[in-house]
Amino acid sequence: MSTMTQQEMAVLSSPSFEEIINKQLQNPARRSLLKGGMGLGALGFLGLAGCGGEGTATAASGTSRLQAVGFSATSFSTADSVQVAPGYQFQVVYKLGDPIAAGVAAYANDGSDGANNPSEFEFRSGDHHDGMYFFGLSASNSWDPTVADHGLLCINHEAITPLFLHVNGPSAAPRNANECLKEMNIQGVSVIEIRRGSNGLWSVVQNSLFNRRITTFTTMDISGPLRGSDFMKTKFSADGTRTRGTINNCAAGYTPWGTYLTCEENWNGYFRNVNAGNTNVIANDVSSLRRYGIPTNQTGRENWTTASEAGQSGEPFSRWNIVPTTAATTRADTGTQGALDYRNAAYTFGYTVEIDPFRPNSTPKKRTAMGRFAHEGAWVGPVEAGKPIVFYMGCDSRFEYIYKFVSAANWDPADVNGGLAVGDKYLDNGKLYVAKFNDDFSGQWLELGTITAGTVITPRNPGALTASATPYTVEGTLDQYVNTRILADHIGGTPMDRPEWGAVNPRNGEVYMTLTNNTSRTALAAVNAANPRAYLDNDDDGDGVVNAGASATYGNVNGHIIRWRETGSLPAATTFAWDIYLFGAELDDLNKPSVNVSGLTNDNFLSSPDGLWFSQKTGVLFIETDDGAFTDTTNCMLLAVVPGEVGDGQTVDIVNRDRTTPATTRTVTTKVGKPGTIRRLLVGPKDCEITGITESGDGKSLFVNIQHPGEESPSLANPTSSWPYPLAGGGFGNPATGQGPSSTNRPRSATIVITRTDGGMIGL
Repeated sequence: MSTMTQQEMAVLSSPSFEEIINKQLQNPARRSLLKGGMGLGALGFLGLAGCGGEGTATAASGTSRLQAVGFSATSFSTADSVQVAPGYQFQVVYKLGDPIAAGVAAYANDGSDGANNPSEFEFRSGDHHDGMYFFGLSASNSWDPTVADHGLLCINHEAITPLFLHVNGPSAAPRNANECLKEMNIQGVSVIEIRRGSNGLWSVVQNSLFNRRITTFTTMDISGPLRGSDFMKTKFSADGTRTRGTINNCAAGYTPWGTYLTCEENWNGYFRNVNAGNTNVIANDVSSLRRYGIPTNQTGRENWTTASEAGQSGEPFSRWNIVPTTAATTRADTGTQGALDYRNAAYTFGYTVEIDPFRPNSTPKKRTAMGRFAHEGAWVGPVEAGKPIVFYMGCDSRFEYIYKFVSAANWDPADVNGGLAVGDKYLDNGKLYVAKFNDDFSGQWLELGTITAGTVITPRNPGALTASATPYTVEGTLDQYVNTRILADHIGGTPMDRPEWGAVNPRNGEVYMTLTNNTSRTALAAVNAANPRAYLDNDDDGDGVVNAGASATYGNVNGHIIRWRETGSLPAATTFAWDIYLFGAELDDLNKPSVNVSGLTNDNFLSSPDGLWFSQKTGVLFIETDDGAFTDTTNCMLLAVVPGEVGDGQTVDIVNRDRTTPATTRTVTTKVGKPGTIRRLLVGPKDCEITGITESGDGKSLFVNIQHPGEESPSLANPTSSWPYPLAGGGFGNPATGQGPSSTNRPRSATIVITRTDGGMIGL
């Protein structure tokens, strides 16, 4: 065993947040404190001090805390490999096509798998690994957050790279039926049992009874206020209580009772809506389809509806066609007639879906009370007995909103491990809010349920601040759940620069959310204190060539991270204070003060922040990137920092220059936080996104997803990536010296695990 540093010994001397939870559950007299891993009640009573600022671990209130990350940054990289900081290593754990059932053969990775039996992907890993969560598995097969070497890993499979899934790439329309069925089975969620062996390596338990794939075919219960409503009635479920499948599962979350939340993001693009005259569509549905980005000339992103259903059961392709077959004039008509076709199918997507990983035969539930939009994720706020449960959510699209759900029921720690029945209690009834960020650095949560029936709303066009030509008339209380975006337009939420992942600081309950970028925020009048930048990026396409004028990208090209503190540190509060924690920038922005506002350096330049994760063991914040503006300098990356708190920085003036007439400027005053010591922990392979992040209960294994390496490949014959490469001694990893992408080795999305070479906690 290696000698631990003073910093690591100090952090180890403090109980982890999961250990605190466990102790509370074992002590009924103290159950009133907290359950869930990040409760302010526990922090106050147990003296878990702050972890902002610089330096090493210090004592505070009888415990110790981490002040700054303790590793040296890894360098920029454009290689087709995973690079980690000195003292760190990685292992590939779970790749596209890996078997998760006994007797299933290893993945051939030549496009032949599933070609004749598409349903075999019910027993293989899906593609585009994304949001995930590690649930420690106890000896009694229930959730135990303190178990660190054995657990259930839930993983989203956001989308697909069709080029690499089929022998010769995807067929043109009309699509091959088996190819389409294969693609539908590849998307969704994996639940897998994993173990860490005595050698420190992790492996999937292939024959585990917990292993499960949830796909676009999995039956889902419609739960909450929209259950049985006219919006939900389809040919598949005439009473509107069920639907088929989940899709485009991006970020995720977990519940304090031990279930997984997978969130449906860009689901709107899969539906066919070739109906230029809006034939048989009522006015409110015309407005809704427009606001949710389903135009009347949309054929569907994978063209599934073009495949023949001859010999198929359950209409697997036509269920993506939402053009009505009969006329409707009222909402009731859309329910009656909707039971005859799939006009309402799009209304059954766009939700947070709850999955119980510990009960593999359970039916997932779409929690409609949490709203319908491009759900990036759902992150639980500080949890305290006798108080409501709060979830924070982002809508990942340009000029969209940040939301909060507050449960009607108050938390009872006895509900831990209660499964989906407990979810009914906390997630089916509550209040839904949208965030308004004021220029004086205050904010309000505006309740959507206060908008009354009969109110006429002029929605915005999707991805823009312009008004739609199609008004929407509020029908009743259900509108806030099914047309959440439209009501947020009306009540005054602040349109943001693509709200993506959130994370809650376990030290103080402050909430962080990435605003990845917005190259549509081009008008100087459109910038504001919470979204304060519009600037020209002269090298915006990753080719190293400086562009100008119309050839360059303009707007908030590199994104930022906003954070807020609820009034009184109460998650259910309706007001808050905020600042901008960090601004993204590129290397060539080093000396541009209105772009490199956070003073980034070679150790930590980042662009398009996306994934976020706070370690519950150490308090380290991990930041992942999904970037296309900085790729001439480096592939996407993972960084780590110990942040301070809201208000710890300074007020700054950002001077924005007009794109075409740079002499025309607009100065925006905002607040920027102290960045702390940010360092680059990992850089991924070519064309990938670094996404999905979770940790083992001891903070010594950090799971990260490498999504769609080689996505920009022009053809099967000319791939840009072959990562992860087969290793000579078995397993997969980085290429051998001199080895590069090969047409015989197709790239695969994969989950990796990062560990320290000395076995210590990540980030110290």
